[in-house]
Amino acid sequence: MKLSRIGRVSMALVVSVAMGLGMTACGGGTIGFMWVLGTQYNQIGAFKIDDFTGNLTTPPGSPFASGGTNPVSLVLKPGGRFLYVINKGTGLKADANGGATCPSAGTGGGLIAEFSVGRQGVLTFQQSFVSQGCTPVWAAHDSTGNFLYVVDQYAPNTACLANGQPEPKVSGQTQLPCNGEITVFSVDSSTGRLSLVQNQQIKDPVTGLQLTYFPVGALPRMMTLSGGCVFTLNSDTNQTVFPYIAGSNGQLTLTTNSTINSGATRATSILTGGTSVYITDAGPVNSNTPGQILPFTVGGTSCSLNTITGGPTANLSPAANPVYTLVDSKGQYLFVANQSSTNTTTPNSSITAFKILSNGTLQFIPDPPNNPYPIGAGPVCMVEDPSNQYIYTSNGDGTVTGKVLDNSTGKLSNLSRGSTFTAVGQATCLAVSGNVD
Repeated sequence: MKLSRIGRVSMALVVSVAMGLGMTACGGGTIGFMWVLGTQYNQIGAFKIDDFTGNLTTPPGSPFASGGTNPVSLVLKPGGRFLYVINKGTGLKADANGGATCPSAGTGGGLIAEFSVGRQGVLTFQQSFVSQGCTPVWAAHDSTGNFLYVVDQYAPNTACLANGQPEPKVSGQTQLPCNGEITVFSVDSSTGRLSLVQNQQIKDPVTGLQLTYFPVGALPRMMTLSGGCVFTLNSDTNQTVFPYIAGSNGQLTLTTNSTINSGATRATSILTGGTSVYITDAGPVNSNTPGQILPFTVGGTSCSLNTITGGPTANLSPAANPVYTLVDSKGQYLFVANQSSTNTTTPNSSITAFKILSNGTLQFIPDPPNNPYPIGAGPVCMVEDPSNQYIYTSNGDGTVTGKVLDNSTGKLSNLSRGSTFTAVGQATCLAVSGNVD
């Protein structure tokens, strides 16, 4: 059937509008952007997220240089205008005692790279900043976006063994402490520029000046914020959590519970979900066991962590070596990323899915034989898309795996057009933004 001239013009206008909105016959428009870090080439892979399919497509210019070496963590400023990448650097070299020493700020080449976010998720490097300790590994914004907290594994003038204990005292010298630290920056709302917030409560015993950082436990690996509380998860012998009360001026104040024993054998992640805090316990080193998830409630202004009765929940076999936990934006489901399997014939990485009950405890979601759900090899981090439709993992094999989230059941399924996407080599963490150009 032939179209009249008016019909052809009308059809052309419809196609033009659809293209302008980013829609095609196979997709439903862009609902957000994703950025994935990769340590192999020190890059950031960028993607547009399709509303209808969850498919990932690459915008112009991707991948982008990470602004440093060994990018491991990234955080988006609320509002989506600025992205900060934590480049761990080359790390500290082992010393004669078998540990590592941080003589001064920035040793090891760690950098915080600031990027502005443009149309289609394109990143433009702005400038770099240095935290006050050594080996930065994690970062988070406060709820207002006015302050950025950066976790360093080593505070200045500290020396740690691999187990988180202080190095032995050298004859004739004062024994150095072993602890990590949080560097607090205020964030300029217009430029994203970072400015150091000094510790107004603690003075350096040597110089008598105010500290430029906030000490935490030994070898911190991750941090989470819950209300007015900041918690770091530490890889010391006792797998401790170090709490601070966060003030509106950026100051972190010590609580009466300066150190909390997590109860984990090998804690790998800490995450806030609703009113609860969840710690992932991978079990003994090299055990290849399912591990468990430990839920806690936060003790008001004291920032204590209180174990929920009946709360410790075994991870779902055959999943093993859990490394990261995610709670969906509605607070209904908890997902655990697992790097291996107890089944030697099918050693897949996977996601295990749980329903969050009213008291914060967990119940696994029955979905045989799918749960645990297979994903790319060596997952590191996990995110939910801005529309609460999809779950994505960044994997050490340089891929991103996408899954459809059934909001009524918590079950996961493959994306309709393929669930695996090439990211950047040796992918670490990832972040998403709901802002659409």
